[in-house]
Amino acid sequence: MKMISFFILNHTGSPIKKISVPGFLLRIAMVIFMAGTVGTGYLVYNHFQIQTAFKATRGIERTLAAQEDLITTQRRQIQTFASEINRLKSQLVALNNFEEKIRIIANISNEEGQDTLFGIGGSRPEDLATNLDLNRRHTSLLREMHAQVEQLQAASVKQQAKMVSLLGKLEGQKSLLACTPAIRPAKGWLTSRFGYRTSPFTGRREFHKGLDIANQIGTPIVVTADGMVKSVGSRRYLGNYVIIDHGHGMVTHYGHIGDALVKRGDQVKRGDPIAEMGNTGRSTGPHVHYGIFLNGVPVNPSTYILN
Repeated sequence: MKMISFFILNHTGSPIKKISVPGFLLRIAMVIFMAGTVGTGYLVYNHFQIQTAFKATRGIERTLAAQEDLITTQRRQIQTFASEINRLKSQLVALNNFEEKIRIIANISNEEGQDTLFGIGGSRPEDLATNLDLNRRHTSLLREMHAQVEQLQAASVKQQAKMVSLLGKLEGQKSLLACTPAIRPAKGWLTSRFGYRTSPFTGRREFHKGLDIANQIGTPIVVTADGMVKSVGSRRYLGNYVIIDHGHGMVTHYGHIGDALVKRGDQVKRGDPIAEMGNTGRSTGPHVHYGIFLNGVPVNPSTYILN
């Protein structure tokens, strides 16, 4: 067996001991040393690789978190836009209803016939859902928003055309409109409407020919359209009253007043004070009875109130 010898030297450099080791053991030790060195190097390399991968993963996680926050913000903005579409749709419908009310008051027909704001026989689109879970996709909401935006654009163009047409006809009816009741005669609370009711005095069913608006004694009462004072007086049930002739067959009555501020023959303009609220005649409290007569027939005053 081949031996490999090593000498241990003293401090002077002279050998003091000889050690002999079998050659194969030395080779085995070298192999083990090299394997350990390689293994250690691999572990160190693998450690750095893991560290690098961990840092990259953390970066990806931060990027994904930022993207999720961005998506959530965008979905919240989509819901806000959907709410704005609902609000604009309500405003457009309200404008259309207001325009129709003006047409009724001014007796101007709708040239579009049965063609409504959202097409022939078309009803208002359902409100968009604005409370979706922010973790869900908003694809269907976006499609519906796109469709409704197109509908609103078409409806707004149609409404603009209707308003232009209405304005043109109103220009030719200024005098008629000025003489058409269009405002509340007094501030206060509506205590009795136009139509059949149970009489507070007899308990029987009777037809009430106007509106009752209650407030404190002395509350100003204004005329609701241009006209001429036709009569100022007192009646058993109506109490003190003022009657205004507006022409075109339109007459307004103001009953249960206290003091009249006008006299027969006076010319008045819409909004002018004509009396103060009282409690005269057959009355259960301070109020004004407001009636409108068209060619002698009582009509519902609520139809003629725009404010």
